[in-house]
Amino acid sequence: MQPEIFAMPPGMAIRYDKPCAALTDLITGYHVYRSSGPESLGQVDRFLPGTANVRFTIDAGPVSVSIGRRTFADLPPATLYGPTGTALKAITNGGIMIGFGVSALAWSRLFRRSAGDYCNKIVPLGEAMGPIATGRFMDALRLAACDDEVAPALDTILCDLLGPPPAEAALIGQLSHMIGRDGSHDVATVAAELGITGHALRRISVRHFGFTPKMLLRRARFLRSFLRLFRTPGTVDYSLIDPSYFDMSHFLRDADTFLGMTPRRFMASSTPFLDASVRARAAVLGAATQVLHVPSTIAPIGSGTPAQGPQGDAAPRGTPAAPVSAPPAGSSPLPPGMIEAATIAAMASTSVPTMGAQEGTPLGLSDGDTPPAPDPD
Repeated sequence: MQPEIFAMPPGMAIRYDKPCAALTDLITGYHVYRSSGPESLGQVDRFLPGTANVRFTIDAGPVSVSIGRRTFADLPPATLYGPTGTALKAITNGGIMIGFGVSALAWSRLFRRSAGDYCNKIVPLGEAMGPIATGRFMDALRLAACDDEVAPALDTILCDLLGPPPAEAALIGQLSHMIGRDGSHDVATVAAELGITGHALRRISVRHFGFTPKMLLRRARFLRSFLRLFRTPGTVDYSLIDPSYFDMSHFLRDADTFLGMTPRRFMASSTPFLDASVRARAAVLGAATQVLHVPSTIAPIGSGTPAQGPQGDAAPRGTPAAPVSAPPAGSSPLPPGMIEAATIAAMASTSVPTMGAQEGTPLGLSDGDTPPAPDPD
């Protein structure tokens, strides 16, 4: 894999790794961010909204993350970032950040409470997953002698912690495919394709993804469009956005919701880790952002096997379609250093015993209103 994919300013380094085969559809990927030197003090970075993430900091200075108008200050070393509907702003002070993204298929296998309870929030991991599991993660990561040992250590612990698949796993996987596909899709059409009621679709969406189906579809469409702009150097070419947007003002309204500002302003802000993350994640994991990560072992609508959901909700049959899978993983040697910074996400899931969650209390202080609420439908 080309070294320039992982290129970063002096004192910064980034790495992505695939999880083991048993976790492919559950954990969207592992990331290691490092930052050191005087430039790392008070470093500002911004990250796109995404799925839930678990993150650990080692030898890091104070970390503060804002989600919309709410700021979570002095984060502990192990945290759960819930699903987000708006961009994150991180202020960090050097060190190492290690994390993994939790897919909708993995959510209920790692946490007892609904993903919707954690949307746009950051809580101590011990409150969400329990102190024993949190301690295992921290101990293993502190003992890792190099970045090559991070992914195997996380694989082992996650495979131990995962509970049984949810009853609606096939529906969750198919909904993930529908969220990731191009174009605009209304909620009624999605429910009909899945063969379930609108109420069942909403329940599954909030429980496992954290937001209503309308919000999930809007967020994915916006990120597909925005990433085309973000990854195109030079002037902003709005002709690249999804054709299902009625006009420019329609797209800019979504930008205000999901970025909190115009695309031009966001791209002009400080995003060194996001810049590298978009390149590296796409090269290693197959999708530039976790929201567009789709399962490879559950076929999209069109497979010959119906998906059986709770209460006998069955998805329709159709013509088989090729599942999406990430390209072969690669790794690049990373210089020793340190990071911190709120990163981008990934996802998790496989089977084994359950390690459930307790009540989660958001960290930090609110300096204003909370981020935009999910759409009512």
